[in-house]
Order: sequence, then C-alpha cells, then structure tokens
Amino acid sequence: MDDFIRVTGARLHNLRNVSLSLPKNKLVVLTGLSGSGKSTLAFDTLHQEGQRQYLESLGMVTGFVSKPAVDSITGLSPSISVDQHLTNRSPRSTVGTVTEVFTYLRLLWSRIGIRPCPGCAKDIPPSHTDAAEADEDAEPGQRPCPHCSAPVPELVMGSFSFNKPAGACPACTGLGEVIRPDVRRLVDDAKSVAQGAVHGWNAKFTDWSLPVLRAAAGHYGFTFDTDTPFGELDDRQRDLLLHGVESPIFRRHFPDTIPPATVAAGRFEGVATALLRRYNDRADDPEYRERAERQGLVKQPCGECDGTRLGAAARAVTVHGLTVVEATRLPLTDLADWLGGLRERSGGEEWPLVEPVVADLEERVRRLLDVGVGYLTLGQPTPSLSAGETQRLRLAALLGSGLTGVLYVLDEPTIGLHPSDTARLVDVLCRLRDLGNTVLVVEHDLDVLKAADHVVDIGPGAGRDGGRIVAEGTPQEVARTEGSVTGAYLSGRLPAPRSRGRGDGDAALLIRGARAHNLKDVTVRVPLGRLVTVTGPSGSGKSTLVLDILGRAARRHFHGAGEPPAEHDGIDGWGHLSKAVLINQEPVSRVARSNAATYSDVFSPIREVFAARSRGRLTAGHFSFNVPGGRCERCEGAGVLTVHMHFLPAVEVRCPTCKGRRFRPEVLTVRHEGHDIAEVLGATVDEALTVFGDVPPVATRLRRMADVGLGYLPLGQPATTLSGGEAQRLKLAKELGRRTTGRALYLLDEPTTGLHSADTARLLDVLQRLVDAGHSVVTIEHNLDVVRASDWLIDLGPEGGAGGGRLVAQGVPGN
Repeated sequence: MDDFIRVTGARLHNLRNVSLSLPKNKLVVLTGLSGSGKSTLAFDTLHQEGQRQYLESLGMVTGFVSKPAVDSITGLSPSISVDQHLTNRSPRSTVGTVTEVFTYLRLLWSRIGIRPCPGCAKDIPPSHTDAAEADEDAEPGQRPCPHCSAPVPELVMGSFSFNKPAGACPACTGLGEVIRPDVRRLVDDAKSVAQGAVHGWNAKFTDWSLPVLRAAAGHYGFTFDTDTPFGELDDRQRDLLLHGVESPIFRRHFPDTIPPATVAAGRFEGVATALLRRYNDRADDPEYRERAERQGLVKQPCGECDGTRLGAAARAVTVHGLTVVEATRLPLTDLADWLGGLRERSGGEEWPLVEPVVADLEERVRRLLDVGVGYLTLGQPTPSLSAGETQRLRLAALLGSGLTGVLYVLDEPTIGLHPSDTARLVDVLCRLRDLGNTVLVVEHDLDVLKAADHVVDIGPGAGRDGGRIVAEGTPQEVARTEGSVTGAYLSGRLPAPRSRGRGDGDAALLIRGARAHNLKDVTVRVPLGRLVTVTGPSGSGKSTLVLDILGRAARRHFHGAGEPPAEHDGIDGWGHLSKAVLINQEPVSRVARSNAATYSDVFSPIREVFAARSRGRLTAGHFSFNVPGGRCERCEGAGVLTVHMHFLPAVEVRCPTCKGRRFRPEVLTVRHEGHDIAEVLGATVDEALTVFGDVPPVATRLRRMADVGLGYLPLGQPATTLSGGEAQRLKLAKELGRRTTGRALYLLDEPTTGLHSADTARLLDVLQRLVDAGHSVVTIEHNLDVVRASDWLIDLGPEGGAGGGRLVAQGVPGN
C-alpha cells in the first residue's frame, strides 16, 4: 500500500506543473506568500479531486464537480474541507444550535426541569413518564398541577426551542430582536413632505403621494398640510405619514372609523409600514435588508423576552436553580464546571435518568474547550463569529466523528488565536492525525509549521511569481533551504520587525470605565501618533474595547451616526483628532458582481484607458459588465449561467456565448499593451501593474493594493469570495487613497489575517508610514511581529470570557 498522496503535473491557476508526494497519516502544512498557490493546491486540486473520486466510486454523476487541471493524483482518500467561509448566516443560528449542545440542554431541561404553576405559583416537579420528551416535534400535552389540579402543558424538547412555536417568544418569533423605524433617519424634521422630507422618496413619488395623504386626512376629518415642516405636525398627522391608515398606531386616534377602501380615497400605507413590509418580503435578500436598515430601520432587543428568544413559560423552568437562558449565557468553561457538578446535586431517581444526556453534553463541551473557544457562549449568534471561530467549531465536531482514513483540508485554523492558544489547537490537529487521518493545513503560523511532520513551501513569490515548490521536508529541512523565505523565518535568518521606539506621547485618548460584556470597569490610555496594539487571549475583551466602544464612539463623535457605543463612562481627547476610520473584517459587498477592481475604484480609469484605445468607437460604459452595452447579454456580464437542479443545489456553468469572458466580441478586440478587458480582470494586482505602470490613475491605486499585501489578488475576484483579512486590507488600500487633512485615527481588526511573515512586514511598513505622517493606528492583533513592532501595547486578560476583561499591562513592548 502506497503511503503517499502523489500529485503529478498540477497546473491549475498559477501552479507551474507541480509534482510532489505528501506523506499519509501525517500533519502536513502548506505555506508560502499570500497568493503563491497554497489554497489552489490544497482546496481546488486535492480536496476537489478527492471529492470527485469518492463520488465517482459510488456511481454518482460527477459532472458538477470538474476534474482539476492535473495529470494525475493517486493515493487520495475521501476529503473533508474546513475553510474560512461562514455557511450559516441565519439570525436563528447560534453556537448552541450548530454544535448541537443546545439540543442536549433542551433534552435535559425537558426531563428534570422544575417550573411554577401558572395557577397557584407552586413548583411543579418534573414528570419522568413522558415517552415523547425526546421527540423534537412532539406537541406538548396537558397534565394537572399536583397542587391545584390546573391543566399545565407537558415539557418537551420543543418547549425550549426558539425555532418552534411551543418555545419561541411570540413577540419576536424567536429572533430575540425586533425591527423598528428610526424616525430621525426616515424623515427630515425641518422639511415639509412637499419639500422632500421623506428620505428615499424621489420627486415623482412625492408628487404622487401628496393627494393621497390629503385624501386620507379628509376621510378622518382633519387636514394634512403638505407644506408644513414635519417637526411642526401634530400626532395624528405624523402617525398618518409614518404608519398609515391601517396601523394600530394611527387607528388609536379614530378607533370607530373604517379606513378608506382605495388609494384614491386615502388608503395610505405609511412610510415606516411600507419599508417594514418590503424588508420582511425580501427575507432572502441580505443586501436589500442591509440597505433598508441604513435607510431607517433599526434592530432592537425584543422587549417581551429581553433578547432571550424564548417564551415566558420556557424562561421560568429551572434545573437546580439555573434557567436554560442562564445556561446559554455562561461561557463554555463555566458551563463545563456546572455540568461537572450535576452528579453531586442530583439524587434519587434523577441521576440515572439524565446521566447519558450529561455524559454526552460534557463530551461535546470538552471538545469545544479543546479547540480554544471556551470563552464563547451557546447563545452567541453564528453570524457574529469570526472565520477562525467558525472553523474551530467545525474542528470540534470532527473530533467527535471518529472517522479514520480521511483527508482533512484546513485553511489557516489559527486565525484569531492568541499564541497561548495555538499549542492547544496543534494538539487537536495531532489528535485528528493520530486517529489515522491525513491532516493538510494551509498555514503561516510558525508554531504550527514547527509542529508539522512535513512542510511544503510554495513560491517563491505570489501570482505569476509563485506556483513552484521552493522547499519541502521536515521543518528543520525547510529551515535550512536557501531561497525559501519561509525557511529564513523558521531559522531566524530574517529578523523579526522591531518597534521604532516612539514610546508614550503627550496627546492621548482616555477610555474611562469600560464595562461592556466581560470588561470589568477598565480605564485605558491610548497614546496618539503611535502604532498601538491591543492584544490578549481570544474572548478577553479586545473587540469590545476597540470596536464596540472606541469605534462606535468615534463614529458618533465625528459623524453623528451609527450604533451607540457599548457601556463605558466616557472618552477624553477627541480634540486631538480630525477624523476616525474604522476598517473591520466585514465583507466589502454581498453582491457577487462587486469585485476587487470595482470596489477599489481602479476599474473606472481602466475602462477609460480602453475607451481611448477604441478611437471613439466605444465609450467607457461599453467596458463595464454591470450595464448593457458592451457586456454579453446572454449571461448579463456574469460570465456564468445558473442552472437550477430539481433536487440538488444550483450549479453555475460557463456562458456558452461569451465563453466566460463577460463581453461582446467587438469590445474584446480593443487591447492595451496586448491585453483585452477580460484578460485585465483575470490578472492579479501585480500583473496589472506591469500593464498599467505608465497610467498614473491606475498604477497609483494598484500600488496601494500591492503595498497592503494584495498583489496576488485577481482584479476580477468577486467581493463575496474575499476572506475577512483580504476585505480589510482592500478597505485599507482604498482609504489610503483618500485625501486626509489633520490627524486621523485608524482602527483595525487583525489586519494580518491570512498573511505570511514576509507580507506582514510589508503591511507593517504601510502602518508605520501612516504613523510617521502624524496619524494614529490602533489595531487588534495576536501576530507577534506586529506586537514587537508596536510603540504601545494594551494587554487584556488574563483569560477569555469571564476570566478576562481586565487590563493586564500597558506600555512600551519589552518594558
């Protein structure tokens, strides 16, 4: 039996006819500069071919899983990928639901929960005879209260599910939050309706609405002066405009009057009511819903359940004094301690009944602690998790599967991990390997590289300069390889960045009494005109301090908008700054048609170059794939067509008309330096720089992208496929192009995510240049190179979750 996975002639994307042998049942790390071809080899070649071969062996049609560009791959096992993309963005999904820990908690509460009788208020002991208690969809029956004989619903698992009618809060249907209109953003107080007071109404719609409003007011016996400023209207007029004639808010003024039957008679829907209706109708369109929220809708915790998602009956049930809501708010470390003490607290008939449930719960929670997410709570929504946290949750599930002979492919699992947590993650990867699996990890972290059995360094550069095997072997062998940048960092031949020694400064921001989430009344000094790094274990309070308090307060101070900052006493020192820029890891766009070129504003000058090359035949609009004119109308410029399968996910196929090139043939005849517009979109930033080096408006934007470590990124890569780190660096590149007067505060959230040590050094140079120009940079980071290069450190901890939230140290690195 061959003990190797053998790859021959891999040519996908920038791979240069790569051939190599990877040892099976080992921890193998693929590393190299960003864009060197690591992910192409790991995911697009090995994982995809592993899936294809496995499905083919089952006799399934594999036409929707294409064979990668490779001569042959032998020795492959069925593969499972654990990448950085969050697949479940449902607001109903939480840590507890995706890990199934909450499922077992609901079973525990349904078996031994004690609740007060709604009639006599005395405690009703649990019933141990309900055979349907483990049925997820069982409808609760009735049982008499042992004290007053009043009928009381039986407790079943669904009684504690916020996704089931039996358990969900009726006011928010289990979402924990409600959407409310923000009148300040919907309407301008100083303007009348006729003058355009309603934001989002164009002149034509305003003219159409004026007679309807007047007719509605006349139907109820009052007047609506459309020339009176909104701020001067009475309650009836304001409620009519905002909520319409059918809303309870307006009808309270005229409870006995039947609303108008037609629009012409005054059946006015209301500005806020219409926006809410469209918001609910477009539940499957996150981009529209985000736009509606920006226009004038705000999310607020549900007042009925206080954001807990569950109905009153479920919230009242306790197990040894703890409600299920309180259990979901405990950090996983504390939940593990509570579960560990259940045997001592349970007696008589109770423990044999719940022992198997508790054993399973303890095992599942222990696996979560093993992957370093013990600071999370079961109630945390999954859309709020970072890419690294999502990946580690999946890792915990894999540990419990017991599979052997599998190829696991992981994409930078150390993302977001403090160095103190990395050793624990390495242990998890080794446990997967020791079960008899091959663990293939794309990674830059030097601690993971040193723990690997086999390292493959791909490079030597990125994009067209990558795609070759620079070094492979044990970590020690790679460290000794001349010409390997990774080897130079492993061996210490390339020194780590150092602080420029700016130290403390006179000007500073003082954050006083930060108490949000797990922060424990922290007061922190942030020197200005410095590179400041906030560090600490995962869950120690870094994001709360920098993003939820400082970031939100900055937006409120400089722009008068945004969410209110999390709880704190105040921030002093804003007078030293002229603006604040928050650059987080949120997607730059949720629209697949948006890409690196369009977001960075480099596509507009590129299209102008091609329009000039056409000698007046075509305009810049002809070179856009987003509008009719020059694009292929068969695929509307997407380059692919979506084929809807009856019982399978939709499949994208290359457009047969344009062959995936997006444009009409006459547009593709126009060339600049030998490249047409489709080839430019397929080029990386570095490659495009060689084509447009003599076009300043293009070259300047491209150079900024290369400076922040995005030289490998294809210009046409859809924005929806960018990682959090790439999205953040793209935002930073765009921000660097803005003209800034005065002194700015830049807030960044782990900008080195996904970067090789060499790319990190390049990014650090950009941040240092910002500081040299008089600006202030505050970054959340775990990367030790950034920590060493900082002028000032703020260390939170000493642990995550309840054990964090304290200021451990602040000052100059090394002091």
